[in-house]
Amino acid sequence: LIAPPQVIVSGQLQRCLSTQTDGEVRIAKILKEKFPSASSLKVVDISGGCGAMYEIHIESSEFKGKRTVQQHQLVNQALKDEIQGMHGLRIFTEVPKQ
Repeated sequence: LIAPPQVIVSGQLQRCLSTQTDGEVRIAKILKEKFPSASSLKVVDISGGCGAMYEIHIESSEFKGKRTVQQHQLVNQALKDEIQGMHGLRIFTEVPKQ
């Protein structure tokens, strides 16, 4: 098995491939189901492809009126089973600007 090419960007390991890992696809699917009104969703494996750490950017009207910590709790709750196998998770949430 050959590891995908990698580069350091802002001190983080990023893959040079445009294909998503199985973990990214699985997490994105769960979040799309949990937040059907999400206008933007990006899931990135920031552990170099091994699935230990993810960064999630999600914009959804379902976050309207909720504080950031409440928004993050909703994401954590949606991913509670997946989080058990992770080393870390970075969550960035936004309410769409209308």
